[in-house]
Amino acid sequence: MRKDAKPGQLKPETVQAFDAYIREAEAAMKQRLHKGGTFLWSDISSERAQQVRQGAIVAEFWSGQRPVRVADGLIHDWIAAAFAPDATVERALKLVQDYNNHKSIYKPEVIDSKLLSRHGDDFQIYLRLLKKKIITVVLDTYHDVHYSSSSLTRWHCRSYTTRVVEVEGAGSPKEKTLPPDSGHGFLWRLYSYWSFEEKEDGVFVECRAVSLSRNVPLGLGWRIEPIIQKLPRE
Repeated sequence: MRKDAKPGQLKPETVQAFDAYIREAEAAMKQRLHKGGTFLWSDISSERAQQVRQGAIVAEFWSGQRPVRVADGLIHDWIAAAFAPDATVERALKLVQDYNNHKSIYKPEVIDSKLLSRHGDDFQIYLRLLKKKIITVVLDTYHDVHYSSSSLTRWHCRSYTTRVVEVEGAGSPKEKTLPPDSGHGFLWRLYSYWSFEEKEDGVFVECRAVSLSRNVPLGLGWRIEPIIQKLPRE
């Protein structure tokens, strides 16, 4: 199925560049909140806030118009916002934290999901992801997730992958998982930062997703790029 897309190995210098990007991004987030900055990204622009309140899911690159190129990799940094009318933050969190049922709530992109452990506001979860764009990609992903609140109506969530493996022949007798940090590199790492705010007429939900993938090999853009570019956004 993917004979012309050669598998590879995630390189240490690629991981180092991604880790540095994450440190800088998290430092900026903490500084903004510490200085009393706007809690929601959508509230920075009145036009954007109005679009979200009217039902649009607004998504764009955090900065720039394309992924950030690093050594043998691409960093995808997306921010998105949505509004759930007549919802409460309690109900929103209950839905998001129902990890055993993500396979039903978010199908067909989530094939399987499990809550592995929970200790208060700390979760360890498993998601099997499916993406079809010219080719079919199945990934087994493991995440550490932590929730925190700054008030009764404002909650944060930080989620990051602890293991991502590509699955070949998923669902067949020949199914096998590749070693971590090997394979076709459609998704090497994923960090997600969620914000939930309850207002008088519903709940605003925002997610900033920072992910790492391979570069698009020369000559294979038509085949690989639809996955590498669209998977992080979707």
